[in-house]
Amino acid sequence: MPDNGLLSPWVRRFLLEYLIGERNLAKNTQTSYRDTLCQLLPFISKAIERRIDRLLVEDVSADRVRAFLQDVEETRGCGPATRNQRLAAVRSLAQFVGRHSPEHLVWCGAIMQIGVKKVPRPLIGYLEKEEMDALLAAPDRTHSQGHRDHAILLFLYNTGARADEAAQTLVADLDLGTVPARDKSSVLLHGKGNKRRRCPLWETTTTELSQLISGRAPSDHVFRNRRGQPLTRFGIHALVERYAATVGTRLPSLAKKRVSPHTIRHTTATHLLRAGVDINTIRAWLGHVSLATTNVYAEVDLEMKAKALANCKVKEEESQKPWREDGELMDFLRTL
Repeated sequence: MPDNGLLSPWVRRFLLEYLIGERNLAKNTQTSYRDTLCQLLPFISKAIERRIDRLLVEDVSADRVRAFLQDVEETRGCGPATRNQRLAAVRSLAQFVGRHSPEHLVWCGAIMQIGVKKVPRPLIGYLEKEEMDALLAAPDRTHSQGHRDHAILLFLYNTGARADEAAQTLVADLDLGTVPARDKSSVLLHGKGNKRRRCPLWETTTTELSQLISGRAPSDHVFRNRRGQPLTRFGIHALVERYAATVGTRLPSLAKKRVSPHTIRHTTATHLLRAGVDINTIRAWLGHVSLATTNVYAEVDLEMKAKALANCKVKEEESQKPWREDGELMDFLRTL
C-alpha cells in the first residue's frame, strides 16, 4: 500500500491517470502542467532542504506556493497571466489529491484559497477584410511553394483552424466534392483534447487543396515543407508572420498589428459574425466547448457596436404644449 503522504505517487497519478486518462487534455495543457511541477518541486525541495522524491503532500503548503508564485513573477520575470497559469496547475493537482484522499481535504482547501491575480482582459486582434485579402494575395502562386503558402493561408481563414490543427490535417481528413458539388466539401479537424469537428470548405479552398494533394496518399499530411516532411505548427506560425511582415510594408494598418495563425482564427470568427452567422454556429465552427468562449467575438467589432447603437438611439419627441395651455381641456373642466 503506497504512502498517501508522499507527493511523488500523487504527481505521477495526476499527470498520467488524471490529465491523460481521465480528462484527455490537450498536449499543450499537459506540457504546461508538467512544466509547472518541474519548477515548483525543486523550489520546495530547496526551501525545506529535502529531496524531491521524499517530499510530502503537506510540504507544498499554501505559504510555499505563494512564495513560488512570487518567485515566478520577480525572479523569472513572468507576468500575472503566467503566474495564474502556474497556480491553476497547482490547484488542479490539489483538487485531484483532495478527491482521492480525504485526509488531505484541509490542505486542498488551503491551496484553493490562494487568490488569482486580476489580469487586464486583452483585446482580441483580427484583420479587416481588405487586410485579410492582402495577406491571401501575398504568396507568389507561380511557384509551388507560393501555391502551398496560399493554400495554408486560405485554409486557416476558411476553417478558423489552430496552427496545430492545420499541421496535423491528413489527406484522408479532406472530403473534397466533385466540381458540381464543391460547396459540400469539408475537412475533419482534430482539436484540443482530440475533439473532432467537421468544417465546410469554400469552393476556392477546395480547388486549391485539390491541386495541392493531387496524387498523394491518404496518410500524407496535407501541408508539407520543401523536404516533403509534415509542416509543424511552428512552421505555420513563421509562414504567417513572414507574409504579414511583407504586406505590412505597403499596408500601414497591418504593420501595426501582430499577426499570427490565431489572429486569422479571430478574423474568421469576426467575419462570420459580421456576415450574420449565429454565435452557436461559430462556436461549432471554431470547436469551442463553451459558448462563453465564443461570446467574446460579439464584443470586438466596433462597427457592429456602432450600428447597434444607432438602431437603439431614442428619437427626440416633439415638444408638446404644457397642459395648462390646452384650452379645450380647461374649458371642459370649467363646465363641470
